[in-house]
Amino acid sequence: MDQIHLMKVFVAVGEEESFAAASRRIDLSPAAVTRAIGALEEHLGVKLLARTTRNVRLTEAGRRYLDDTRAILASIDEADEAAAGVNAAPKGNLSVTASVLFGKRFIMPCIVRFLQEYPEVDIAAYFLDRVVNLVDEGIDVAVRIGHLPDSGLKALRVGQVRRVLCASPDYLRRHGEPTHPVDLLNHVIVAASGVSPRVDWKFGAADDPTMVRVKPRLTVTSNDGAIAAATEGLGVVRLLSYQVADELASGRLKVILGDYEEAPWPVHVVHRESKFGSAKVRRFIDMLAESLRGHPAFA
Repeated sequence: MDQIHLMKVFVAVGEEESFAAASRRIDLSPAAVTRAIGALEEHLGVKLLARTTRNVRLTEAGRRYLDDTRAILASIDEADEAAAGVNAAPKGNLSVTASVLFGKRFIMPCIVRFLQEYPEVDIAAYFLDRVVNLVDEGIDVAVRIGHLPDSGLKALRVGQVRRVLCASPDYLRRHGEPTHPVDLLNHVIVAASGVSPRVDWKFGAADDPTMVRVKPRLTVTSNDGAIAAATEGLGVVRLLSYQVADELASGRLKVILGDYEEAPWPVHVVHRESKFGSAKVRRFIDMLAESLRGHPAFA
């Protein structure tokens, strides 16, 4: 039986953790799916799946083989695209990740435009406030803010952002504008972070920093919530400049203590190293890079 076919069936079963769901996904009969998995396990001489009457689970060998098989099938798809030529229309599945607010404000408009332009592409967007491992989680493209660790990923710099301190004009009229970071000890603080009762904020150059430990009046784990509280005049908030770009442009928030800001953080579009060029990945990165580089939030 064709090895590539067996791999595709196994990936479907492994991801769905169900023979029936895999059968529907790849449009094969349940009996054909069962035969394919049996043939693959016999060929490899190892059990890939642990079956019970109620569910299907990957064995340890199955988890490793699933990761390897995904990579092999992705390389085959990319080789096919490369052979078809750079002018081939993008098609297939594409996965993208970014932080929640960044994805909502800056990635989603690009995704919508890309899908409208390329009707044969399907996109899965994962907007999460955590660092997603592209290789382990099978993601094609990510946006990363900050200095990148050494890795096998390719990176394209598309701009920079600053960590800014801001408050509403109404709050500053009522409480005055701080002129030094230590003045924050006398201000109402809104913290977008974990629920620690105290928060350390660092200001200035890396070789001569000023550290201020503030006690937030309000602590929220949602950047949207912190922005809403600050625009309503509750207090001073510290966020990345792109997160409050709309509020700063409209005048609902104002940057304070700008002379004490840390150095800007780079913004990169990163993607997995690949032997072959994928048309859908190339075109999406090109469109996303053009969009972000042209946006004033990343200048």
